[in-house]
Amino acid sequence: MNKRKLIIGAAALAATALALTGCAGTSSTSTSGPVTLAMWTGFTGGDQPGYAQIVKDFNASHPNIKVVQTVESWDTIQQKLPTAWLTGSGPDIAAPSSDPNVIANYVKTNSLLPVVTGAGSSKVNVSQLAPAAVKELTYKGKLYAIPANFATLSLYYNKKMFTAAGIANPPATVADFEADAKKLTLNGGSTQYGLSLADNQTIQMWPILQWLTGGDIVNSKGCSVLTSAANQAGLTTWANLVMNDHISPVGQTGAQADSLFSAGKAAMELNGPWAAPGYKSAGIDLGIAPVPAASDGSHVTLGSIAPLAISAKTKYPAQAQEFLAYYTAKTTQEKFSLTTGFPPLRTDMGDDAALKADPTVQVFTSQVPDARLYLPQLTNATQVDANAYVPMIGKITRGTSVASATAAATSTINSLTGCTQ
Repeated sequence: MNKRKLIIGAAALAATALALTGCAGTSSTSTSGPVTLAMWTGFTGGDQPGYAQIVKDFNASHPNIKVVQTVESWDTIQQKLPTAWLTGSGPDIAAPSSDPNVIANYVKTNSLLPVVTGAGSSKVNVSQLAPAAVKELTYKGKLYAIPANFATLSLYYNKKMFTAAGIANPPATVADFEADAKKLTLNGGSTQYGLSLADNQTIQMWPILQWLTGGDIVNSKGCSVLTSAANQAGLTTWANLVMNDHISPVGQTGAQADSLFSAGKAAMELNGPWAAPGYKSAGIDLGIAPVPAASDGSHVTLGSIAPLAISAKTKYPAQAQEFLAYYTAKTTQEKFSLTTGFPPLRTDMGDDAALKADPTVQVFTSQVPDARLYLPQLTNATQVDANAYVPMIGKITRGTSVASATAAATSTINSLTGCTQ
């Protein structure tokens, strides 16, 4: 499987052509029938029941509104949606991409309707949503989308391997994490790896390792901070663990990292909620714990979202706003989490009895307030990842000095983002 890059998923419905779907410019209703809202999404993963259930429940509880969801590939949506929204022939609501940074482009073309925020059942209460998600989707003080989901990464570990190594509990601190990764590596990795790390074709794991030691990738101006002392120290530590202590294979894709852990060849992995069912089915004696505390005692992990937005040209803005408010409501998010294993979008559900009763959901839910997005609101973020960050990790895990690799990555990043520092 390689769901790690997209993280998100949903109902793989019949492949109805998007151009034929009811759209913002052409949505219709009779005097006696409900308003029909067309929604395009690219959700195609194993968590499909959760997204389908939201639409089904909304339609059942709102007899005057009918949401019709059409699912296509992200590539198809990204090809058709910009023009469709500009011309008014697109859907009323859409998840335009698996990358939340695309919202900036739609804001620039005036294609989006700002989301109505505040208290009340017909508004989205941003104070109760994951802070990282709200910040990512807010431009010039206005919220232009809601997160369709919020996936956090946790630490998966093999309980059987921990017991065999005499380790009673999962690592609680980054120092424990480093020590356990070494202790759990047997015969230079030929028998067992302590950690299965991926660095390409994946939701990124390495930024978490940087954050745990006080580092980061860029600052608020989009300028690289990879050459800072904290980054130099953290990246050197983890590069040495990979190269010299062989805690993980070098250059793994997300799918390869998943397969290594699933096959019982690695003791730990950083992964999202979508991975748990497969690991359990593979017979792994599975434990899931929060990412260990950072060097300063704080908690941090990587979060990932896909945006859900309203067309500026929808004929039914009030009804579309009502659907987004329903989507983010506490009861909706509780049901979604229990169905999919994903944490809720909200930060006020840590004490939810139903979620606490599910240990897997509870671990991911507990990390929502502390999650950070990868390269949030960064110009050319996709290119920064592909042309600078991934090559940098590849170099430092193959022997290039951290100083040299981070200097090269800094030059590329600043060129892509327009930073002139």
